Amino acid sequence: MIRAYAWNGPFEKAIDLYYEMVESGVRPTKYTYPFVIKACSALQDVENGVEIHEHVKRKGLDGDVYICTGLVDFYAKCGLLVEARQVFDGMCQRDIVAWNAMISGCSVNGLYLEMMGLVLEMQENGLTPNSSTIVAILPGIAEANKLREGKVVHGYSMRRGFVNDVVVDTGILDVYAKCGLLNYGKRIFRVMSIKNEITRSAMIGAYVTCDSTQEGLELFEQMRMEEDIGSPSPVMLATVVRACAKLNDLEKGRKIHGYTVKLRSNLDLMVSNTLLSMYAKCGRIDDALNFFEEMNLKDSVSFSAIIAGCVQNGHAEEALRIFQKMQLSRVDPESATVMGILPACSHLAALQLGVCTHGYSIVRGFTEDISICNALIDMYSKCGKIDIARIVFDKMNKRDVVSWNTMISGYGVHGRGKEAIQLFYNMQTVGQMPDEITFIGLLFACSHSGLVAEGKYWFFRMCEEFKISPRMDHYLCMVDLLGRGGLLDEAYRFIQNMPCKPDVRIWSALLAACRIHKHIILAEEVSNKIQYLGPESLSNFVLLSNLYTTAGRWDDAAHVRVKQKDSGFKKSPGCSWIEINGVVHAFVGGDRSHPQSAKINEKLKELSTEMKKLGYSAELSFVYQDVEEEEKEQILLYHSEKLAVAFALLNLDPSKSILVAKNLRVCVDCHSTLKYITLITKREITVRDASRFHHFRDGICSCGDFW
Repeated sequence: MIRAYAWNGPFEKAIDLYYEMVESGVRPTKYTYPFVIKACSALQDVENGVEIHEHVKRKGLDGDVYICTGLVDFYAKCGLLVEARQVFDGMCQRDIVAWNAMISGCSVNGLYLEMMGLVLEMQENGLTPNSSTIVAILPGIAEANKLREGKVVHGYSMRRGFVNDVVVDTGILDVYAKCGLLNYGKRIFRVMSIKNEITRSAMIGAYVTCDSTQEGLELFEQMRMEEDIGSPSPVMLATVVRACAKLNDLEKGRKIHGYTVKLRSNLDLMVSNTLLSMYAKCGRIDDALNFFEEMNLKDSVSFSAIIAGCVQNGHAEEALRIFQKMQLSRVDPESATVMGILPACSHLAALQLGVCTHGYSIVRGFTEDISICNALIDMYSKCGKIDIARIVFDKMNKRDVVSWNTMISGYGVHGRGKEAIQLFYNMQTVGQMPDEITFIGLLFACSHSGLVAEGKYWFFRMCEEFKISPRMDHYLCMVDLLGRGGLLDEAYRFIQNMPCKPDVRIWSALLAACRIHKHIILAEEVSNKIQYLGPESLSNFVLLSNLYTTAGRWDDAAHVRVKQKDSGFKKSPGCSWIEINGVVHAFVGGDRSHPQSAKINEKLKELSTEMKKLGYSAELSFVYQDVEEEEKEQILLYHSEKLAVAFALLNLDPSKSILVAKNLRVCVDCHSTLKYITLITKREITVRDASRFHHFRDGICSCGDFW
């Protein structure tokens, strides 16, 4: 009975019967244990499997080759490779099945080198690989993208006559697909005399992997029309949904979703997770969230998919909420979850959660992954802790070009151009070749640090020495660099000499420089060019209106605002975020909905009185409503970053610095106000706006009023 349940399920029954047998006084034999261990393997039931292993030891059966082989298979399938190897190494006698179990364990757990080492060791011990060995090693070869080794195994399989085995052929097909040789995979699929469900799923997956996704969907539709093929398996349906996500084909994805409901395959966790990911990747985050709430069963993949989807679709706060729900559900975050939550921490400047995630990543060993470390560098940079970002960078055992780019960009947004340049020199010293993204970060750093000569030098070297053709983003950095440096005429000539047609962003950068340096004549010319191309955002209208207002040209400023309104552009409300004791609080300009709104307003009035004593005067030109001056002062007083800072002063420990993140650029009045607040409160304040970081201390900003 135990054997029957172990082979055919339900597997829990095999384990229950084993314990019932022991309790009834019937002594298990060496024939009992292989089957009950097999049931534990199928369920990946570590607790019962380890206990049964102890029973085996107590009965002195831990030398039996069949029981030990079962234990090796059990530990390997549960991901406990160390324990599997201990059992394997302790075996006095090993047959081909034992070797295959250990090899398979290394293969499915991504240990390619260990897997190939075992294959060689097995042959040195006089055993020849059989078809089961080939089936075991092919997934490892495919995941490692080892094409040469895949071809060697293919040739060996042909010589040994294994290629008529559908499982072997499917594995070889998968190797070629993962290595990008779709035509080889198609040829194998075409000549196979027997094709099962797994084979067809592998072929559809091959099309998706090799960017021939439409062909994969066509193959699926063709298979559905064939009468001798039953209902698609969950694996196949998940592959097809993944294809729809890759094509951003929401209509097809919805149809497949309906098809899974009809087959009741939507209850399968793998299919549900893929549907979840599909809706998120197609930008339908509301549908994804609704589907997520409807799922009866959720695992770490479910949470990781919805968290990543929320972040990618601009719902970072929702991502944090779901992450907290995940913790309450006692589902352990995986590395994919960490890769999803760190960008949310970056966006909201949620430093405390980011630090906790970093600690968790260290405990789980995730920081061995370069991508995790890169995300940590980005998180610390965007949470105002650039020096901690550098510590993470320096401690990395291995770095890729993304690591260097992220660190250089981090220095850039903090206005630390000299450190960015020094890091670029270090990058060359260790032999890491920069790419086009590296130079965007480097030029941005020069621009935001006033390093005009250095920026021009590196732009020239990028083109001449590194043979990188400038993209629009590089030209944008150069126009910004020259414009901020007051070289408006040179910036204008630079734009005119560009080999490609400048876009709205290029002219907008020059318009911003005109606002900084109050060059109205050039601003009007640039504005005309922007209007001709079609403004992409409200900021262009605001810049020109502000320029006219500063010059006292009220009618022209009013005309610009009318034109803005007629063009359908509405000002996005300023929104600021601040994290207090692990909770992120959001504030919108003029917002009175916060529970502590009355106290916040009182604090701002108190600060305003103190600032005026120090010589503060409100920058009324940054209020575009047609209201009295006193009301303009009130509007300025309740800008979102001021609300966030006042809230922090009321709730944050006085020994801690204040960090605020904002969705728009800081206005001149807020910039001036925050300098005064640092003098009054003796607190350091850091604001991350849409452009860069501003570190305020003792009445001075790190940007040097250069932003």
